[in-house]
Amino acid sequence: MSQATVTQLFIHPIKGLTPQGCDSPPPKRGQASGSASRHRAVLLAGHGIKGDRAMALMFVDTEGIASPETLPWQSKKYFAVQNDWPGLARLKCTYDPENAELRVSIGQSSSPLLVAATNTSQGRAAISAFFTGYLAGLKPTEKARHPQHSPVQLVGTGTGETRYSDRQSGHISIISQATMDEISRCIGAELDIRRFRPNIVVDGVAPWSEFDWVGKELYLGESRIVVSARIGRCVNIEVNPETGDRDLPLCRLLTEHFGHLQTGVVAEVISGGNIQIGDRLEIV
Repeated sequence: MSQATVTQLFIHPIKGLTPQGCDSPPPKRGQASGSASRHRAVLLAGHGIKGDRAMALMFVDTEGIASPETLPWQSKKYFAVQNDWPGLARLKCTYDPENAELRVSIGQSSSPLLVAATNTSQGRAAISAFFTGYLAGLKPTEKARHPQHSPVQLVGTGTGETRYSDRQSGHISIISQATMDEISRCIGAELDIRRFRPNIVVDGVAPWSEFDWVGKELYLGESRIVVSARIGRCVNIEVNPETGDRDLPLCRLLTEHFGHLQTGVVAEVISGGNIQIGDRLEIV
């Protein structure tokens, strides 16, 4: 048996927007930033991490948005995401699940561009209007699946019923820090792991060894998972998570150095439970 240790946890409350570290939950109203304590994420069987990709920005010219709050899983081609609209990464979006509140700012600014609730019709309308206006000023990538400038509407809720992950089957994504370090060493640039938008980062295993887990059942903290596939990457990894610029030709560099465009793996949750930094991933 070998073991890895969970070193970072991320959820993405709204698909395509800022990753949120589970070790640093957003401050509550009246609470100083950075004073909140570490907390756990929750893995749900057949679903993934509760609150991950729970909401999304859907183009309103998509058919079938009868009930935005409970819209079932849809393909990401219907959503505004960084892969197609890299400028979304310039926004710092922080979601407070206790208050169902989304705050949006740019860079290090302490003055938010938007503060709105995701559980009220007024707040959802404000969020939809803000991102519609913001996208109108962006240029999509050359191969964007929805390159037209169209209004978007917030769909889903942050309470765990909805999810809009890339795969219809519920899953989590895992990548090893050693793999990231190996890529950084080969291309001569230190990579921000947020480019790869993982849920779970682990350490203590050799580079690329996560590929050996495909088809195996593993214990992850209190949960049991089965690793189902390697993750094939797209141009989203080329987007700087701070600036929104495509500043590094990672697709070409990965192919040149490693002969493929795969990093990390996806896994399905067989039995759920809590997970936190320091938990063990046991490979039997």
